[in-house]
Amino acid sequence: MDKRRISFALLVLAVAAMPLAPVPELWITNLNYIGLYAITCLGLVLLTGVAGLTSFGQAAFVGLGAYTSAYLSTAYGLSPWLGLLVAMVVTVSVALVLASITLRMSGHYLPLATMMWGLSLYYAMSNMDFLGKYDGILNIPGLSLFGWRLGSGRSFYALIWLIALAAAVGVARLLDSRAGRAIRALNGGVTMAEAMGISTYRYKVKAFVIAAMLACTSGWLFAHYQRAVNPSSFSLSKGIDYLFMTVVGGVGSVWGAFSGAALTKILEDQLQVLLPRLFGGNGNYELIVFGIILVAILKYAPLGLWPYAERWLQRHLPPDRRHRDWGSATALETRSKPTPGELLLDVRSVRKQFGGLVAVNDVSFSIRAGEIIGLLGPNGAGKSTTFNLITGVLPLSSGDVMFRGAKVSGQPSREIARRGMSRTFQHVKMLPEMTVLENVALGGYTRSHAGVMQAVLRLDREEERRLFLEAERQLERIGMKDQIHELAGNLALGPARLMEIARALCTDPALLLLDEPAAGLRHKEKQALGQVLRQLKAEGMSILLVEHDMEFVMSLTDRIVVMEFGTKLIEGTPAEVQASPAVRAAYLGTEH
Repeated sequence: MDKRRISFALLVLAVAAMPLAPVPELWITNLNYIGLYAITCLGLVLLTGVAGLTSFGQAAFVGLGAYTSAYLSTAYGLSPWLGLLVAMVVTVSVALVLASITLRMSGHYLPLATMMWGLSLYYAMSNMDFLGKYDGILNIPGLSLFGWRLGSGRSFYALIWLIALAAAVGVARLLDSRAGRAIRALNGGVTMAEAMGISTYRYKVKAFVIAAMLACTSGWLFAHYQRAVNPSSFSLSKGIDYLFMTVVGGVGSVWGAFSGAALTKILEDQLQVLLPRLFGGNGNYELIVFGIILVAILKYAPLGLWPYAERWLQRHLPPDRRHRDWGSATALETRSKPTPGELLLDVRSVRKQFGGLVAVNDVSFSIRAGEIIGLLGPNGAGKSTTFNLITGVLPLSSGDVMFRGAKVSGQPSREIARRGMSRTFQHVKMLPEMTVLENVALGGYTRSHAGVMQAVLRLDREEERRLFLEAERQLERIGMKDQIHELAGNLALGPARLMEIARALCTDPALLLLDEPAAGLRHKEKQALGQVLRQLKAEGMSILLVEHDMEFVMSLTDRIVVMEFGTKLIEGTPAEVQASPAVRAAYLGTEH
């Protein structure tokens, strides 16, 4: 057992021992609320911190869980445990409807939309007669577990913290999985994730629904712990409080949810006592202090407070490296390989207009299996736009793209990736907080199947071993095996570009597309990259290489397509292209 697991076991023992110790009842009450808040904040860690989707509406889902169970148990005498099941069904249904409306938004529209439906649900709960309007629902029955009545704060404490710690373990397991890597990829923009075959909208919905389910669970516990509910506990201001707790603790950290909830609850209690003494009279002075604290944290600790605690822990309890337990795993399945000379890619008169600007004008070329084709041209020639048209990042204005005999134009990039076309990016796209190995394993997404529940229940471990075996094999293939445990964000530009190539190779492509892989590299880094591409060519890999550095690709390519001002200038062998006066004019501005 590594040191982190030992520390977690000690934490569980400390939490379990708390109600047995002779501590004041107020401590137990505060710990209960900290546990309830942390469950909701865990959903925000996943949704906002990891997936990058800011939500102010989590309190509304807490209210759905609380009110659904409270109403059913008081009006119909339904068991609170069945009430939890019904509340989950209601919450997931509402979350799916709201997700379909709001998650296609981006920028500031998404958080504004979460505010609006948060307010809508709050006022709906506040104005329904059968829910007691602003008075809410009273005399909610408590919980019983195996005949043991959870009547006091101490007896409820065990259930709250059992669920809170189980939720934390579940979220941590989820993030360390195929589905978790897909959710992490949402925060860096959807282009890279879609290029790896990931349906980014589907994973946004999954993160949204999981966060709603955690909030619902917290609300159910809250209703039967408090034995009364009213709308004020689920207002927009409470939704802001949950987000505040998560940001203060560490919006990207599982344990930040607990530290943020604890700090906020303790500060709230202490400030409500101290501030009136300092300023005299009664008032919500703590809100002013909380605002100042939030501004200070956003400025000086934008990742929250937990990362600082984590650095201290790493000095005293350094985490063990991921054990290399995948050596005996079986290899992932591979797709059928094209026969040498088979027509892989056929680009037919593709055209792209942005309003009145024609960026790509009826460009045609083809690639056969085993070839390396260079797509060259000076800056602004339309190379990357053509590249994005081929890979589905941009829609065509006209023309067709055929891949292995099937039309792929009009298909989203994730579908094109699933067919065996993989790419890198002009500007390296990676997840800097993950290791090199995990970044490359993301490329194996379409070759694996485990979902959220398998990850939470740890039923995905064999598939994970197979993914890491494949990622290690691809890193060894490009000469980066010694850096598999390095954080990707620590890599220099040259190794980062090689890592992107390894990630693309992990998809088992029939055609590899490289978008200016030599851009920004020093001479020796270009030499290393060239050697990798020669090795891939020797292994039979087909490559489309988009570049503006003619010298770099001359010794690598079989044929070169040169573009200028969005049109195809010439196509031929490297020697023919070098000898072309038109190419010299395009690059040097003169034919002489």
